[in-house]
Amino acid sequence: MNSQLELNDYKQQVADLYSRRSSNYDDGAWHPRIAHRLVEHAHLDHGQQVLDIATGTGMVAIEAAQIVGTKGLVIGIDISTGMIERAKQKVETLGLGNVELQLADAEALNFPENSFDCIFCSSALIWMSDLSGALQHWYQLLKPGGLLGFHAFADTAFVGGVVAQRVLEKYDNSLLFSKPTGTVEKCHNLLKQAGFVGIDINTEQDGGYISLESSKGMWSGNGSVPAPGQHPNPLLQLSSEQLTQARVEFDAELEILQTKQGVWNDITIFYTFGRKAA
Repeated sequence: MNSQLELNDYKQQVADLYSRRSSNYDDGAWHPRIAHRLVEHAHLDHGQQVLDIATGTGMVAIEAAQIVGTKGLVIGIDISTGMIERAKQKVETLGLGNVELQLADAEALNFPENSFDCIFCSSALIWMSDLSGALQHWYQLLKPGGLLGFHAFADTAFVGGVVAQRVLEKYDNSLLFSKPTGTVEKCHNLLKQAGFVGIDINTEQDGGYISLESSKGMWSGNGSVPAPGQHPNPLLQLSSEQLTQARVEFDAELEILQTKQGVWNDITIFYTFGRKAA
């Protein structure tokens, strides 16, 4: 595993963000559940070669490794040292000999073409700096007939982000978040443009009611953290006065959405798959 990785400013910010999150990323049931569903939809076979992009703490990689068995191999890559170290600890604890973990940039991988039967990207596609370029890159790494599977989230997902986008539009400021992959049609077109065939997208609604306090905690901040797919963070264009006013409007809109059960936090997920032509 590489001990260092040369990253641009945007990717280094993302790597640092997820390294900070690595200690508690496995808390709760949501991330493991959607990682399991992604692997489940792929119908892996014994002996397959799998690449897990943005492996994080190894949720997808570990489950895939248990399916492909000792004759198979799973390579998990991530730009976050904290995430890779956490995944490594889990793999060692489980005694899995068919998992390799590497510090690597998902948009600049040096694996040979036609290397993998399946490539996964769980909950990380929108962090790529060039979505189309990344998908084309991964297409080349698949064997003919190989499968790519990723999570995408609807443009209605995550109430904090949706409300923040709406508020910031008043200031001629745009945060993308899940917009590039926010509909079934957008996911389909991205895969088609990258050359994929046999595209299959399964829509599943997740989410639930959260407290008003939790929803207000989703505020995008002052631009000090990276914005998915955007660098520099568009919030840096706003003055401190504008950010303060935008935050007031953000809180007010969430208060309107509050019900007796709380604030509804939609998390509609697109389990998206496409194949490399055989």
